[in-house]
Amino acid sequence: MNTDVREYINLCRVKRGNISEAELARRTGQTPQNMNNKYKRNTFKVSELEKIAEALNADLKISFIDKNTNLPII
Repeated sequence: MNTDVREYINLCRVKRGNISEAELARRTGQTPQNMNNKYKRNTFKVSELEKIAEALNADLKISFIDKNTNLPII
């Protein structure tokens, strides 16, 4: 699945009850304008993704997948 981070966050917002971008920004301690800028540039730090996961009542898991076997490296 080749979904960028911005699209993935949007999918998660919908699955969690159609949470607005502005509401997600408030839940993560950001202004809606700042969140919107991150969406436009698709520039999220891992620490921000952790806050977003927390706001969505979810765990953040990041892994590297081997391109040949399609399995996690570790």
